[in-house]
Amino acid sequence: MPTLDVSELNIVLGVLGAFIILAGVISVKLKQVWYLGEALPAVILGIILGPIAAKFLDSDRWGSAEKGQTPEITLGIMRVMIGIQLVIAGYQLPAQYTRHRWREMALCLLPIMTIMWLCTSLCVLAAVPRVTLLAALVIASCVTTTDPILSQAVAKGPFADKYVARPLRELISAEAGANDGFGFLFLMLAVYLIRHADIPPSVEGAEDVAGAAVGAGTAAKMLVARAGDEVGRLGGGVGVALMNWFVETWLYIVLLSVAYGAVVGFGSCWIVKYALKRKWIDTESYLLFPAALGLFLVGTCGAIGTDDLLACFVAGSALNWDGAYLAETQRRHDEVNSCIDVLLNFGGFLYVGTVIPWSAFHDPDGTGLTYPRLLLLGVLVLLFRRIPAIFLTYKLMPASCANWKDALFMGYFGPIGVGAVFYVEHSRHLFPKLGEGDAEETDLARAIVPAVYWLVIFSIVIHGLSIPALNLVYTYMGIKPITEDSVAIRRISMHVATPVNAVPGNRDTFIAYNRFSRPVFDASQLPVIRDPPAKELYDMDGYDDEKERGRVRTVRYAAEDRV
Repeated sequence: MPTLDVSELNIVLGVLGAFIILAGVISVKLKQVWYLGEALPAVILGIILGPIAAKFLDSDRWGSAEKGQTPEITLGIMRVMIGIQLVIAGYQLPAQYTRHRWREMALCLLPIMTIMWLCTSLCVLAAVPRVTLLAALVIASCVTTTDPILSQAVAKGPFADKYVARPLRELISAEAGANDGFGFLFLMLAVYLIRHADIPPSVEGAEDVAGAAVGAGTAAKMLVARAGDEVGRLGGGVGVALMNWFVETWLYIVLLSVAYGAVVGFGSCWIVKYALKRKWIDTESYLLFPAALGLFLVGTCGAIGTDDLLACFVAGSALNWDGAYLAETQRRHDEVNSCIDVLLNFGGFLYVGTVIPWSAFHDPDGTGLTYPRLLLLGVLVLLFRRIPAIFLTYKLMPASCANWKDALFMGYFGPIGVGAVFYVEHSRHLFPKLGEGDAEETDLARAIVPAVYWLVIFSIVIHGLSIPALNLVYTYMGIKPITEDSVAIRRISMHVATPVNAVPGNRDTFIAYNRFSRPVFDASQLPVIRDPPAKELYDMDGYDDEKERGRVRTVRYAAEDRV
């Protein structure tokens, strides 16, 4: 007998499917006309359908419906979403990009990130009350990294195809892929400084700590055990904090993840080439390889407790180290990985919209946060988190960031997104539960979640609307799109919309300019390009007048020289 089964699973699947269908119907308008992308519409829908409004989607009701299960669900979703897309971002870079651009990568991952971390900490201190300097360093570390998902949209989206030079786009993409894993260095340094700070014998709130004071000639140590891990105050001073930071974070979390990702990536590169040579692997399996690699690394790195995000990006880069993997995906007209990106973005950002802690944004009696303070925090972070660091260093990377305009673009478009959500949910495991720590830890536990989530929403909205606004400004000012480095791309169907910054070639091709992906790094290694014979150039179906023929006159890849 038919029964009505309005289960949480059915609701989630129905909502996600309906949203993808409706967004897909107007996807060309969303991406190529309005320049909105997937993140902003998905978050808005999540807010509307989440617990704060329609109460249609609520992760606390999923699965076993245990109270407080949402943070664990959020952390898991973010790990899978980011990990898979970092492998894809890694292999879409030119061959050996990190070796050729090692100076720019070193600048972005060490001095620039350090300046960003410190500047953001000052912004947090200025806007968030009742937090100490060390607590501000923890909060700032969660939003120091540029979001790998939103940054890929900036670097590879339709607006970038028109107006952003490819060297800058490649650097933005590579930096966002790598620095999301490097964020552990800053988070764990702040954590260890708090954890091993010398504690006076009498600490406000010490009676709430689950543990015991251990004297032995030093300040009291308060131990809080949760899930088998030691969190809370351990004492020992700065020396112990730095030693643990170096051994546990630098060696085990960062360097081990780099080595593990490199081994898996180079091994996968060799296995794929071996299988291709013997024609063992079909097109579907070949194109799904990055997604499978991401799932494998997220699972295994999580099992051994190392940095899965950094390992995923390193593995993706190693997979395409000689450029062969990307070249083969282009020969096979890969649309699989872009579809995986879209599916993960729609689902992930829809979920983020449902878990925003709106009630914690205005708590003047608890955290001291109010909406005016949060607006101040958002503006301060937007202006001072990244732009000063890029302006101080952009002249040291002239090959990628040519002038102050490029520096301003790179500095402004450093969005905060799902990477910050990942870090704030991960930080819950590093401190005592709310009310179980001392005053500093309790104030930090109360403030970190609303502060980070607010910056995520602020960035998604501001950066999501900045691209359409900038496109209007460029159009009004008459700035012409970049028309260099043309390439013929396959017209899959006569019903396919003309890509941004491209013109129709003939019935089978578009001529596209300034495209992101290239299998090799050095321009001298790119295929030889030449004008086709005059007869072929002007013999184009559907282009009768001289003006139209002139519009599509451009150099094309010679068929025999294509990668």
